Amino acid sequence: MIKFDHQREERIRLPESVFCQNKTVEMLNEIIADLAKGATARVLFTRLDREKFGALDADLAARLDYHELSGTALLGGAREQRVPGKVAIITAGTADLPVAWEAQRTLHYLGVASTLVADVGVAGLWRLVEQLDSINEHDVLIVVAGMDAALVSVVGGLTARPLIGVPTSTGYGVSTGGRTALEGMLASCSPGVVVVNIDNGYGAACAAVRILQGVRSE
Repeated sequence: MIKFDHQREERIRLPESVFCQNKTVEMLNEIIADLAKGATARVLFTRLDREKFGALDADLAARLDYHELSGTALLGGAREQRVPGKVAIITAGTADLPVAWEAQRTLHYLGVASTLVADVGVAGLWRLVEQLDSINEHDVLIVVAGMDAALVSVVGGLTARPLIGVPTSTGYGVSTGGRTALEGMLASCSPGVVVVNIDNGYGAACAAVRILQGVRSE
């Protein structure tokens, strides 16, 4: 039996989302059908791959705004912008875009403005330098990087903005599914950088919203 946490937003100012990985198509059909009964229901689904989305009940799937690259779907659409401030999502390479898009779609769902700054990794630092002024116009930064994840330290040394690192599983050999990127971010010499789990764009977006909302309730 599925028990959706309808009170989560009241408690922590972040609504529950549905993590689809490891859930069966039958489970997802049940969840979507149950949530769709609410006329004003707005729910984010993450880690929903194309194969599983294609296997959903056709009528239920038609109610979802699906984005294949990020593996996300929205039921009921996004919220109007309700959190002041804006977030920049910065990627080292285009291979990091699925995770970056998961973060951006999550922010969109939560009513937060964001900008995607893609493919500015350390192999061509001029690309990052060209974007620094516009990056600093944002209130919180999410840096998404695989390989050695050096971009986090570089950005952390160039801006005073709060910075959330997202290691990705992008890379060859010793990158070991993102472990090298994770340890590289955790070992960053740029002070004040915080790091979420490997490929966790959703978690980084939620962390950014917590920062924007501040530590005190409205």
